[in-house]
Amino acid sequence: MRAAGWILVAALGGLWQGPAQAFDTGRSDVAAFVDEVVGRNHLDRDWVLGVLAAAESKPSILEAMSRPAERVKPWYEYRRIFLTEKRIREGREFYTEHRALLDRVAAHTGVPGELITAIIGVETSYGRLTGRYRVLDALATLAFDYPARGSYFRGELEQFLLLARENGIDPLKATGSYAGAMGAAQFMPRSYRRFARDGDHDGRIDLWSDWPDIVESVAHYFVANGWRRGEPIVFDAELADPDVEGLPGNRIELTETAGGLRRLGVVFDAAVPDPAKATFIALRDADRPAYRVGVHNFWVITRYNRSALYALAATELASAIAAPAAPTAPSSGSPP
Repeated sequence: MRAAGWILVAALGGLWQGPAQAFDTGRSDVAAFVDEVVGRNHLDRDWVLGVLAAAESKPSILEAMSRPAERVKPWYEYRRIFLTEKRIREGREFYTEHRALLDRVAAHTGVPGELITAIIGVETSYGRLTGRYRVLDALATLAFDYPARGSYFRGELEQFLLLARENGIDPLKATGSYAGAMGAAQFMPRSYRRFARDGDHDGRIDLWSDWPDIVESVAHYFVANGWRRGEPIVFDAELADPDVEGLPGNRIELTETAGGLRRLGVVFDAAVPDPAKATFIALRDADRPAYRVGVHNFWVITRYNRSALYALAATELASAIAAPAAPTAPSSGSPP
């Protein structure tokens, strides 16, 4: 998502106050979309028109697009959202409950079960909060009333129509996030069609409530984007000279090498070979700067969400879930 788009949304936010509006399928942009998707995919025109006629443009969706947490919060505030005692505890409970499934998927994909758990925890609090918007409303609103990324969301709306036809999903009932992401794993429609897997081989893919499908799909998403079994994700780092100039930072693409960062004064795990692709991340903790170096699997996690903060939060949550729980102190009067 481009910063210019958020600025535009914020600047025009006042124009979007008011009730939801039904879409006029006679609008030139809506009519052109219908012509394109019907012709390209051999969809029934009356069905497509009927679905779009039931969609509503929601001002609250446009407002939400202007304030994603990854961009407006510093790391120490963003981290507090996801690294809570409750989320860690529930993550351990989820991991224990689904341990056989997670271990089985980890064995054949190489994606650790605790990381799969953390992704589901960050996205939807382990499937509990999958979104309150109709996917149709979210995608139609952003496709036709959000010029900054209208082309992208028109593509996702087309994919949603295809997904509904292929998977027997009722397009008027499916719910998700304000951006149209669906289910416990929060897949966008294109990702649903491309990466989702039938984990229990029952002939259908359900990313809302079928845990074998959900876990298998998250793992497959990482594998398809190049996950490397057994390799690290990210390292703590320090600067040999805190005043170093010209140090590239906060890019999710792996534009540097470990050796190049070391030559610029970044100190981190010596086991990472100099030729390895890497990225330097500068963060704001509450009282001091903090630094990380991400390597290939860190980049893979950012394919799920294009944010270094997201990848860090998921990685730290996974580590906390996998760590042994601290013993609970006995209450007063309890035997030792």
